[in-house]
Amino acid sequence: MRAGVLHAPHDLRVEDRPEPVPGAADVVIEVTYNGLCGTDATEYSKGPMMVPLEKPHPGSGHVGPTTLGHEFIGTVVDAGADARDWVGKRVASGAGVSCGRCAWCRRGRTNLCASYYTLGLSTHGGLAELVAAPASTLVEIPDGCADLEAALAQPLAVGLHGVDRAEIAPGQRVVLLGAGAIGTFILAGLDGHDGPVAVVDIDPGRLASARALGATETHLIGRDSTLDDLRDLMPDPVDVVIESSGVPGAAARALGLAARGGRVLLVSLVKTPQELVLSDVVLREVDVVTTVAHVCGTDLPKALDLLTRTPLSGALGVTTVPLEDVVAAGLEPLVAGTVGGKILVDPRRG
Repeated sequence: MRAGVLHAPHDLRVEDRPEPVPGAADVVIEVTYNGLCGTDATEYSKGPMMVPLEKPHPGSGHVGPTTLGHEFIGTVVDAGADARDWVGKRVASGAGVSCGRCAWCRRGRTNLCASYYTLGLSTHGGLAELVAAPASTLVEIPDGCADLEAALAQPLAVGLHGVDRAEIAPGQRVVLLGAGAIGTFILAGLDGHDGPVAVVDIDPGRLASARALGATETHLIGRDSTLDDLRDLMPDPVDVVIESSGVPGAAARALGLAARGGRVLLVSLVKTPQELVLSDVVLREVDVVTTVAHVCGTDLPKALDLLTRTPLSGALGVTTVPLEDVVAAGLEPLVAGTVGGKILVDPRRG
């Protein structure tokens, strides 16, 4: 089979690989679409950060060249003895693999599993014609959900999990800082919120998509905009600030923008040290919460249900590219920041 395999930074090769063989509780999926995200672009351009190219991953045990892809859907074409009921079904995979036994799994927080690993980051994933996945990561795609929409389910599940973590009450004023990849799906996850939702970004195209996804107001800012600039744009108290831009200083601006007794949700995986003055945060009793990944058993079904009722591909803007062109037409544009919307890789196209 053909697969997009990361060997080193800036060295992803579309090459022939052995077809996967399912374990007893696994299935083999013929991939329809695999979505690319900022994490894939970072691993390709600056990694390895999460992909275990040189040292075995503690959860998966995998080491060496790795097939990327953690946002994939397809049809189950083979299965192990304990998963035969899945054969023939159209499925979305949550990609996050949890043990089901540790303290976090028993509390339903499978995304924090002690031995958690991710298909396409910790071991081989769905940027390929075929992928093996544990049946526990799967949700069947509803009949009324088109493939193009279902391919958005995994990142939307991440957005929905973030919204749940933010604990937004009816009528509260929400500000989203950063309408990039994950910020867009958090905004989509706010579907049905009855309070004002403001989106702030440096890109007019992203703000246009945000309005299409239901933002009640949008604000175009510069790269050097300060907290005072944001306060001038939004003088009313902000109950919940969601920081998903990941730029230096963004966390401090989010904490400063939140109202007394407000809440800040930190989404971005910022790797560099950030300076924070916490005395003001404490004195104003601002709650700070974080979010990571999603809970497959609850968030992925909710995402598919939402996509069935409210298709998002049109508002997001979706581009499909062949697997053979994934570097030139997918990863490189993501690294360069020239992508508008979502890129899906179609392994079926030559």
